[in-house]
Amino acid sequence: MRRVPAEWEKQRCVLMSFPHAKTDWYHPDNPKTLNEALTPFIRIAQAIAYKEPVYIICDDRKRISEMFCSTFNMIFWELPTNDTWIRDYGYISVKENEELKLLDFIFDGWGGKFKADLDNQVNQALYKTGLMGRSPFERIDYVLEGGSIESDGRGTILTTSECLCNPNRNNGLTKTEVETRLSEYLGAKRILWLDHGYLAGDDTDSHIDTLARFVNKNTIAYVKCEDSSDEHYEALKAMEEQLKSFKTEEGAPYQLVPLPICEAKYDSEGNRLPATYANFLITNGALVYPTYGDTVNDKKAGKIFKMLFPDREIIPVNCLKLIEQGGSLHCSTMHIAY
Repeated sequence: MRRVPAEWEKQRCVLMSFPHAKTDWYHPDNPKTLNEALTPFIRIAQAIAYKEPVYIICDDRKRISEMFCSTFNMIFWELPTNDTWIRDYGYISVKENEELKLLDFIFDGWGGKFKADLDNQVNQALYKTGLMGRSPFERIDYVLEGGSIESDGRGTILTTSECLCNPNRNNGLTKTEVETRLSEYLGAKRILWLDHGYLAGDDTDSHIDTLARFVNKNTIAYVKCEDSSDEHYEALKAMEEQLKSFKTEEGAPYQLVPLPICEAKYDSEGNRLPATYANFLITNGALVYPTYGDTVNDKKAGKIFKMLFPDREIIPVNCLKLIEQGGSLHCSTMHIAY
């Protein structure tokens, strides 16, 4: 029997992949941009290392390690990468008869939008180092990104049809075809499909970890927009109504906890950026969540997380720089189950 452990279950470590001069974080006309980009990655790594190991993939372990005041609970490893969003190309952890197995799915740069040849080799290269221990490793000929699925740890997968049924992944499978594969690869018993919801500036075709997240087996936190003039209002309202129709494995409605939508953030060219509080990370002893310089909603989100995770340290990290490249905190990490 296979299952995908929930993120709140015990973790072995968290993987991160740091920016370098061959990623989109580097701009020849402004070399300082790369160092600016490294700041949130460093702070996220420090927040993770507070309670568990973090494995940092980088281009120069000496240079990167010297950027930290302390490297407690950190391992640095040099591997070539295209980009930093390891949530989508890192291992997906499954338990097979309660033993950890590491799955390596194909990563195609979110439907061929970006180059991904190096990222697609990271899991195999990292496994060969021995850092992942003796857990079995399986390469699967199927496109699946970690940010596109949410698991309750009991066989229920929450996802979006916009991503998993998109023609740019696996030639556009039907829901039934996707469900067959998720059952085979992940041990999924049920799939909860969201057909609505998006974020402007998102390159992932509506990854679930930008919109709605399990926080326990009976509770889903989701992005809610209350401003009818906001471009997201109708789609997120439709998403909320669909969430209300979902039932737990026992047949009860889920407890739904709305997260505020961040005030609009824009890049230098006036394009709206995908700022979302749903892109948080659960670690062994902490809840690490993104902030965006929105004094009202950053604090409001923090209070909600304290209510949802009373036994964990709540750690905010400014992720304004991250959303300039289309991702946020959860996107820059991949947890490995214990």
